[in-house]
Amino acid sequence: MTTATGKSKPVFWRDDRLPHVELRKVGDGREVCYEPHTHTQWSIGAITGGKSTFQYRDNQYRVQAGDLVLVNPEWVHACNPIDNQPWAYLMLYVDTRWLTDLRFRAGLLQEPHWQDISTATISDPIWFERYCGLAQCLLEPGHELLEKQSKVVEFLSDLMHELARQPLATTPKTPGILTGLARYLDDHATDDVSLDTLCELSGFSPGHLIRAFKQHFGLTPHAYLVNRRVQLGRHELKNGTAIAEAALNAGFADQPHFQRAFKRLMAATPNQYRRASGDHKVQATRRQQ
Repeated sequence: MTTATGKSKPVFWRDDRLPHVELRKVGDGREVCYEPHTHTQWSIGAITGGKSTFQYRDNQYRVQAGDLVLVNPEWVHACNPIDNQPWAYLMLYVDTRWLTDLRFRAGLLQEPHWQDISTATISDPIWFERYCGLAQCLLEPGHELLEKQSKVVEFLSDLMHELARQPLATTPKTPGILTGLARYLDDHATDDVSLDTLCELSGFSPGHLIRAFKQHFGLTPHAYLVNRRVQLGRHELKNGTAIAEAALNAGFADQPHFQRAFKRLMAATPNQYRRASGDHKVQATRRQQ
């Protein structure tokens, strides 16, 4: 096990004036390990050093410096180091509704509804350099707002046009019963949901319910519920809510439970994630003075 250093700590960039994008930077990912999880956002990452494994639904890829990885919203994934070898990466999270609107206005979608993207990885030095240039622009406080906004729109617009040439992603049709269970968990993420209740709603036996749910969503009902709570907690922290309060608002019994779950799925502590938001607000206040 390596010793934690400042380089291994994640850096989160956010700006209230660009609420539809968020950037994460990790300089040494050997201690950054994820359990399979999902995000509500669409995301794209760049491997900036070393190699890692990219688990994406039922597929697994080996990616290395110079590669980009693309993750659809709600698709189970995880990216982890290989044999404790150093690796580094950048990850950009993009609000799904905002990106859907961008694609629709560009004529790439027939209706303003999200369409999954089939491409999982890109190995192209031009796209990699453009991505890193965008990330650098966002991370450096000296760049003006208009420049950052323009860089984001330019890069994502061009990339969406490029990806539109690829075949559309085929997503297995989820039975209505399982869709209803997932919606129930979404609506009751902060409640104490029981397996008995889910069985009553579906008519399934406990064992069949767990197997069927995991087959279609990549997570057991409990893992799905915890993932939803972590995403709720992430939203709370992003808005500056205190960690203890965020834990309760997201449905966790207490702060320690929240911290453990957040670290497993986000590979960062709630404090590390929340502090990034606070740092930006301090910078924004100084700019206004």
